[in-house]
Amino acid sequence: VAVSLRGARRELDERTAPLAGLVAAFIFAVQMLNFPVAAGTSGHLLGGALAAILVGPYTGVLCVSVVLLMQGILFADGGLTALGVNITVMGVVTVVTAHLLFRGLLRVLPTTRRSVTAAGFVAALLSVPAAAAAFTAVYAVGGTTDVPLGKVLTAMVGVHLLIGIGEALITAATVGAVIAVRPDLVHGARALATPLKLRVGGALVDAPAPAPAPAAPAAGGPTKKVWVTGLATTLVLAGFVSFYASADPDGLEKVAADKGIDAKVEEHAAAGSPLADYGVEDVDDPRLSGGLAGVIGVGVTVVAGTGVFWAVRRRTAEQPAAATSAPAA
Repeated sequence: VAVSLRGARRELDERTAPLAGLVAAFIFAVQMLNFPVAAGTSGHLLGGALAAILVGPYTGVLCVSVVLLMQGILFADGGLTALGVNITVMGVVTVVTAHLLFRGLLRVLPTTRRSVTAAGFVAALLSVPAAAAAFTAVYAVGGTTDVPLGKVLTAMVGVHLLIGIGEALITAATVGAVIAVRPDLVHGARALATPLKLRVGGALVDAPAPAPAPAAPAAGGPTKKVWVTGLATTLVLAGFVSFYASADPDGLEKVAADKGIDAKVEEHAAAGSPLADYGVEDVDDPRLSGGLAGVIGVGVTVVAGTGVFWAVRRRTAEQPAAATSAPAA
């Protein structure tokens, strides 16, 4: 996380920092939407690949870390003593795996928007079983039960390969939607901004660079529109669509129960939280309780994430106007 905080300075600026906070909130919301993958098993977005493609690998690790921290503290989801393991497996491993695969694929694919979306699909698909394999490695070092390592690896990678399909579909759909509107805001689509070539005398030469447009008026309005639209979508997902999520245990919970590796599980330290288990305390209606909890979670995550990313953003030095004017001949 410390390395990511330092590296994120090169990925964030005044325009992209709020968008990174929105990405964290979106991941939080979509992680509430468990989808069925097999009999009695569900899966949900991990988000590492999506974050790496949209805002960059360093910022991507921070996005997932913020989500996991909010889930652990407010919603009793993910043990606080397991926070380091969760960030490593769900954040670092997924982001690094997806980023390397994504960049490698873009080197061999045509430089098009479809290539970015396709590369995102493959990177997201394989990042999930990679995280499952990493969890198995952690279990090999610190597991507290006698379940054979081979059984854990086979079960984890098998079910998470299925979950990876859902991860890939969500990632590709989200990346494709953002690229269609504002490709300049997608970190992984920067290769699309290749210099314009002109054919002069049978040879290709770089076209003259256009005069830079005023940054603030050009970017401020459209960026704000994307942010508002994205936040509204995120709130709908967390506040309404989440009620229809699968109630089956996710891949890790299912494998842990089936193989007996949860024999020594303990009650969560934040089990008494008024938002524990994604419900608002003393609100009897399950739909309203879950919806309110989702909206609160999105709000807290977007505020916390934006605050972190705004603090570590790259600060552009302002030069005085007199320094930019050439002296008279």
